[in-house]
Amino acid sequence: MSTSAADTLIEPAASTVSVTDDALIVDLNDGRTIIAPLAWYPRLWHGTPEERRVVEIIGDGLYLHWPRLDEDLSVSGILAGRPSGESDASFQRWLATRRRAG
Repeated sequence: MSTSAADTLIEPAASTVSVTDDALIVDLNDGRTIIAPLAWYPRLWHGTPEERRVVEIIGDGLYLHWPRLDEDLSVSGILAGRPSGESDASFQRWLATRRRAG
């Protein structure tokens, strides 16, 4: 039985994550860095710098979770160039709740 190169590839996973005022930056375990527009992720966009700083890299680096913003992203989705899949209605409810609490 032979093994192809594709069988031995490691799925890209996050090693570090940072968020600026306009970008989500994810360093991967294979040496690449992904930079995505923050506008693609409205909850991150509306978060404070402190809320954005608190991120958990979970699932062996395959997923990112911001507990203070209730935001979850997959590394594969970011790599594929997919913006947030949250509906506008869901986001508006979250934003209204946030405004009432703030």
